[in-house]
Amino acid sequence: MEVFPGDIVYSKAGRDKNGYFVIMSVDGEYAYICDGRKRKTDSQKRKKIKHLELGIGHSQYIEKKLLAGEKVTNAELRRELYEYNQKEG
Repeated sequence: MEVFPGDIVYSKAGRDKNGYFVIMSVDGEYAYICDGRKRKTDSQKRKKIKHLELGIGHSQYIEKKLLAGEKVTNAELRRELYEYNQKEG
């Protein structure tokens, strides 16, 4: 499965296990993820893609900002993850 910036993923392994994150960028077999709380945009977590559950969701808003080269704030990440969790129940 392909991985794109703006994808919402679930961490299956590591200290951040059982958390939801947004992919900020992809580099080979690694993804750079953050959630706006523990992992802020200025200290993104580098994580192997095989340790992430993909296909959870996607944020069009975050994707548009990243592709335009604009800065994504921690508050925007938290809001997108909150809205996703509200939709999923």
